[in-house]
Amino acid sequence: MILPLLIPISSRRGTCCWLATVAIVLSASGIARAAEPGWQSLFDGRDLGHWKPTPFGGEGEVRAEAGMIRIAVGSDMSGITWGGEFPRTNFEVSLEARRDEGFDFFCGLTFPVGDGVCSLIVGGWGGTVVGLSSIDGLDASQNDTTIAGDFVSNRWYTIRVRVTPEQIVCFIDDKQVVDQAVPGHSFDVRSEMLPARPLGVATYATAASLRSLRWRTLPPSAPE
Repeated sequence: MILPLLIPISSRRGTCCWLATVAIVLSASGIARAAEPGWQSLFDGRDLGHWKPTPFGGEGEVRAEAGMIRIAVGSDMSGITWGGEFPRTNFEVSLEARRDEGFDFFCGLTFPVGDGVCSLIVGGWGGTVVGLSSIDGLDASQNDTTIAGDFVSNRWYTIRVRVTPEQIVCFIDDKQVVDQAVPGHSFDVRSEMLPARPLGVATYATAASLRSLRWRTLPPSAPE
């Protein structure tokens, strides 16, 4: 958000008027959020860095532009995969995502879960399904994490995932949408999402924009 700074100036008649200048930038591309205590940025707003276009086959173009990562429509999957180091547990990862074009999921966030991996699907199966794929072999439309959401195109959504050895907790706009126990369950991704491991963001037949990609480590048994 950019706020105007109002500066008083004198007119020729001696009266005072106000000049609005854009001088205070709180967060134009979301990069400033990474400066919060404990958070580390995964995207500098200028280039892809450790992110690489995911080789799904038929993927759309990926580029860094105007402080965002833009993912074009593919046939069918498109996205980015992180090539740097990343923890397997006791972490949070967060981003803002926006559906720009299309009808299906605009954020398929794949992340490590101990020795496994999992994806949070936002807006899948025709645009509404939210859930984890996959738990004990059941995908986001079939397991206990399945819920329906109403997602508007051209609107930013803040998506956050917390992983500990005990649970996976997911939030959309700070509303908890998933609370899944880890012990006693197996976690994996659908076969088409394999190239996104261990950390990636994918879309399905949909163009999306991403910003404010960041992560932080968590101490054991971190409180919510």
